[in-house]
Amino acid sequence: MRVLKFGGSSLATAHKFKQVENIIKHLSEESPLAVVLSAPYKITDTLDEMITLAATGADYHKPLNIFTSIFKTIFKELFQLYDEFDISPLEKQLLKELTDIRQNLTGIALLKQCPDNIYAQILVVGERLSVYVMSQILSRNSSVSIIDPCQYLVASSHYLEANIDLKASIQKFENFSKDSNRIFLMPGFTAANKSGELVTLGRNGSDYSATSLAACLNAENCQIWTDVNGVYNVDPSLVKDAQLIKQLSYEEAMELSYFGATILHPKTIGSIAQHKIPCYIKNTSNPQAEGTLISQVNSDKSQRVSAISSLSNMSLCNVSGPGMKGLVGMASRIFGAISRADISISLITQSSSEYSISFCISSSQCKDALVALENEFELELVSELLDPVEFIHQLCIVSLIGDNMKKQPGIAANFFQSLAHASINIIAIAQGSSERSVSTVISKNSCTKALAACHYRFFDPRQHIEIFLIGNGNVGSELLNQINQQQEYLNSRHINLKICAISNSRQHCLNETGLSLNHWKQELQKSSQSLTLDQLIKSAHDFTLINPVVVDCTSSSVIAKSYIDLMQAGFHIVTPNKLANTDSIEFYQALRLCSLNSKRRFLYDTNVGAGLPVIENLQNLLSAGDKLIRFQGILSGSISFIFGLLDDGTSLSDATQIAKDKCFTEPDPRDDLSGADVARKILIIARETGLALSFEDIEVESLLPEDFDKSGSVDEFMQKLPQINEQMEQRLKQAQLDNKRLRYVASLENNQCKVSIEAVASDHPLYEVKGGENALAFYSQYYQPIPLVLRGYGAGVSVTAAGVFADILRTLGLTKEV
Repeated sequence: MRVLKFGGSSLATAHKFKQVENIIKHLSEESPLAVVLSAPYKITDTLDEMITLAATGADYHKPLNIFTSIFKTIFKELFQLYDEFDISPLEKQLLKELTDIRQNLTGIALLKQCPDNIYAQILVVGERLSVYVMSQILSRNSSVSIIDPCQYLVASSHYLEANIDLKASIQKFENFSKDSNRIFLMPGFTAANKSGELVTLGRNGSDYSATSLAACLNAENCQIWTDVNGVYNVDPSLVKDAQLIKQLSYEEAMELSYFGATILHPKTIGSIAQHKIPCYIKNTSNPQAEGTLISQVNSDKSQRVSAISSLSNMSLCNVSGPGMKGLVGMASRIFGAISRADISISLITQSSSEYSISFCISSSQCKDALVALENEFELELVSELLDPVEFIHQLCIVSLIGDNMKKQPGIAANFFQSLAHASINIIAIAQGSSERSVSTVISKNSCTKALAACHYRFFDPRQHIEIFLIGNGNVGSELLNQINQQQEYLNSRHINLKICAISNSRQHCLNETGLSLNHWKQELQKSSQSLTLDQLIKSAHDFTLINPVVVDCTSSSVIAKSYIDLMQAGFHIVTPNKLANTDSIEFYQALRLCSLNSKRRFLYDTNVGAGLPVIENLQNLLSAGDKLIRFQGILSGSISFIFGLLDDGTSLSDATQIAKDKCFTEPDPRDDLSGADVARKILIIARETGLALSFEDIEVESLLPEDFDKSGSVDEFMQKLPQINEQMEQRLKQAQLDNKRLRYVASLENNQCKVSIEAVASDHPLYEVKGGENALAFYSQYYQPIPLVLRGYGAGVSVTAAGVFADILRTLGLTKEV
């Protein structure tokens, strides 16, 4: 014989009842079945609401009408589903149950309270009606008998949270005939105490009924049918990438049930574990799915962690004070008082100093716990040997569970690292002596983010990047294009990169699940507001993000000033914007300190060499103990392009116009020709070497003479630019007479920075550099007299975007376990 249990979601409608009928009929052809049924979805909650309203003197007719309507709708739909289906017996049974319910509710309203035995009698009506409905459906074609749980299941005397006495119940079933019928039906959630009074097994106790029945019948297996394909390694309603667990041991399932796995009732596993009866979790709507097997066999050994669970609506109670230390029996008194108040404890932790004991309980039981503890420690509280009992509310418990965790080093470390990476504060920690679980208490608001972070760390082979792009101009748009083109390659490398936000000074689009890179422009056009700093920080808090990166492709000083706030909110920063690194030395140092403390990357390789890995290589040299002696370089791809055209005889104004048309220059070419852009780059290099220089310390020779009128719009400036062509031509002719070429060179030597036009000979490393190339010559202790030279294309949107893209991918270095 096999025992099947169908939950309330599997019986919510007449169509659901038909699905269950099909499963029962199919399986009954193989062997006799005992089927345990819950009440239809929401019925027990509705009954509970009636009782609460009646006990407070409020009108209970609305939930009573809802209760009636649910069953009448099911009856009506059954009549439509089945030919010649007689619903009159169902209506008579419903009327009988409603008569009893109304009588009880009238009494409750008069008393202004509901005795527990009456409470239990009302709560089980839904299960009883489910069985009656199913028996009418099945008896049309099958032989059906109903098992009265009050005659067979013996439980403790607690009317609302009874525990089944399995030994006594098994004796009751000794004379039970399994062969007279192929199908037996039993209402779940219901049993009787030793006096024969009806009791309930706690809310959602039908699973407990089913596994206890399986033990009593020595069943071949127990099958719990619900609305999901089985047990998942994390709540699929909270983490979309949750994975089905094919197999769990009894011990793992028990840990999961105690720590919040809603698909398993905490009392469910004990009965079948004791008798080694396999249990399957199956999906009523997808009966062909494999489901999850719970047995004495351990789970997949390749998985060090089997599942992550969460228990919400918890509060942490802290008992502390100077009288705690060394006082024998304090723990016994605390937990004795809590036990006498009938309060269940989910987690316990004690400080090593013995100054405090903390434990987690359901938030709904805090008032009872406070009364129990204040009564127990009345004298100690008055004499101030104990501090006032403290409660921290709005908490949840997140637990790692798995048989294979035992004696596996690094599990707890990776657990806490994943929480730290998600910027989640840990309030308390506990580990079971079996080493099968490790739990932490965190804020309830961080629960979903914690589950996602832990699932990513332990189960997701992919690496994740969530990009929040600020600035969709030339570089930003090209970056989006490159990311879109690389999606197939990134997926092949198990990199999940999505764009969660695109923003400019006027508009933004924001989506936690990612924006379509084929239609982002249309999405952006729908908005009429820019993305504010507060919205960005709020998204870091509200969204479930693993590796969020703000990519700043603007030249905004306001956004640059916000980097510290963004890193503290959990974002990495990637940017070609130089303004943050060339701000005051105090801000420069504060950025690095914030990056260190927040464990967030601040990446800006494109600040200096566009697509060339200048900063990364310089940092690696210095980290390896090298010391920079001297530096010379062409740091502007646009100026390099312009000077290459000058070599070929093009005038300065024409060369600048060509560079501008190709988008090599800044939107305002004066930023390039003034030397300010190159000055910022050499300042960044100098600061990387440890020099505390400011922008004012850089000696800059502008390509624009001091007496040249640089005012007006960009178009006006470009019209005036031919006025200085002759001066530049004269310098070019002189350099050519000396067999040299003019180059715009940034240099660092003797702690001094300079940007100037230099005539370089053919043996100089920068002599051949032109056409938009950047070239950097580092003379160091390790690289002399021949310098380390980095050379490559340094102008244009594509190479800059590629450099930003490379920096984005470098953020992956901190997100996975080593």
